[in-house]
Amino acid sequence: MLKERTLGRQGLKVAELGLGTMGMTAFYGTSGSKDESVAVIRRAHELGVTMFDTAELYNMGNGSNEILLGEAIRSFRDEVQVATKFGFTYDQHGNSNGHDSSPENIRRVAENSLRYLKTDVIDVFYQHRPDPNIPIEDVAGAVKELIDEGKVRYFGLSEAGPETIRRAHDVQPVSVLQTEYSIFERGVESDVLSVVRELGIGFVAYSPLGRGFLTSTVKPSGDYDESDMRRFDPRWQGENYTKNKLAIDQLSELASAKQITPAQLALAWLLAQGEDIVPIPGTRSRIRLEENLGAAEVTLSESEIERIHEIVPEGAYGARYVSEHLPTWV
Repeated sequence: MLKERTLGRQGLKVAELGLGTMGMTAFYGTSGSKDESVAVIRRAHELGVTMFDTAELYNMGNGSNEILLGEAIRSFRDEVQVATKFGFTYDQHGNSNGHDSSPENIRRVAENSLRYLKTDVIDVFYQHRPDPNIPIEDVAGAVKELIDEGKVRYFGLSEAGPETIRRAHDVQPVSVLQTEYSIFERGVESDVLSVVRELGIGFVAYSPLGRGFLTSTVKPSGDYDESDMRRFDPRWQGENYTKNKLAIDQLSELASAKQITPAQLALAWLLAQGEDIVPIPGTRSRIRLEENLGAAEVTLSESEIERIHEIVPEGAYGARYVSEHLPTWV
């Protein structure tokens, strides 16, 4: 059974591993089977997962991701925490084309999310990305109003830097910061983790498996569909891919010696980085789900963690996004 962790001083309690639902609808270009996605969510609940992560961005303009999640958790809604996000504008096809964290849009997104999810309250409401045009104090104030009204329980930020986190926290305590963190992506270790720990903010790690690189299923960029972001991801290109593949091969050897999978090794490493960290791997497969959750039973020795750091001392080769999508922390 999964153990419980507390995210932030405001008291958000969740299981040590959550589930990301982004890939369950058409955000990556292709969607999985709705029935299988619902089955994955319900199986996750059976196995003790309590945090489920979605976003307006994943809806592709029609509410699809939040509707799917709301339908899947309907019979046990009061036993889980639902996190969703706001902060973008969209074109006619539902693709993001700009930022909008204005108080008016925050409220509009909240009302839509409540309707799509068929719930009375959003457990965690994240600003998906900092908006260069809206002071973070206005964002925090808008979410504070929703919390005071009982429509939101906890305020979260995603991909925010130290200054932004502090300024937001002064207006409305931030419960959770969500940012990419994995063996392959270690940028938060330089300053972000120390700030959230100083302020008593929990940390949710997205892409904890490096978008699939930290599994045994990685393949060259050209083998992915044209609509798959991994076809263009810098870490899948040329020499970066060659070096990163060598690293995952070495990590796989370490995992095999321990009789676990590379994914379990990667998730166990994250769990070992602190009791205030909750990874949210995403999957559309019940088999992969059960594999991922098995990481909670894995204990890594100091020598095994040292070996991981020898193989990947500073993270993967290549930026984590193409340049136009690379977040900038402030």
